Amino acid sequence: MKGIVFTEFLDLVEDKFGLEVLDKIITQSDLESGGVYTSVGTYKFSEMLQLLQHLSEHTGISIDDLLLVYAEHFFSVLEKSYPGLLATYNDPIEMISSIENHIHVEVRKIYPDAELPTFEVVERTENSLIIIYKSSRAMHHFGLGLMNKTFEHFNSTATIVLEKIKEDGTEVKFLINKN
Repeated sequence: MKGIVFTEFLDLVEDKFGLEVLDKIITQSDLESGGVYTSVGTYKFSEMLQLLQHLSEHTGISIDDLLLVYAEHFFSVLEKSYPGLLATYNDPIEMISSIENHIHVEVRKIYPDAELPTFEVVERTENSLIIIYKSSRAMHHFGLGLMNKTFEHFNSTATIVLEKIKEDGTEVKFLINKN
């Protein structure tokens, strides 16, 4: 997992929960990196799981809800860092449906060894989208949060239903209907 995912997560934890909580979750975790990350480094997903688990235990917030909050934060980082990428789209359905064939292509230019989930467009209309998310990492709520922020970015709303295809969350169907 790319380091930017870790560095931004730690920034979010410090901003939302304070330095003491950040120190606590790092100390409680058995991190090969020692909790020291660079945005361009690559780290084990197990470290993110430990940090999320300890933050969940400390705050009483579910991991899925923490991933939603984190996705909102991460989207704002993307807005600031890559405004040109977002500006190429006119509509949230268009943007979300292009994750695999455009956005992930651009991400791989910056982070060639990034292990990204796949997003298969099953059906697309002007106001709806069905996508299958597949990842060895069950971070579908992070994807859901990014989708929510995508609609907000375009001053739009949607109903997004998440259906687990595999119980462990490594394969999920998103049913998106623009309001």
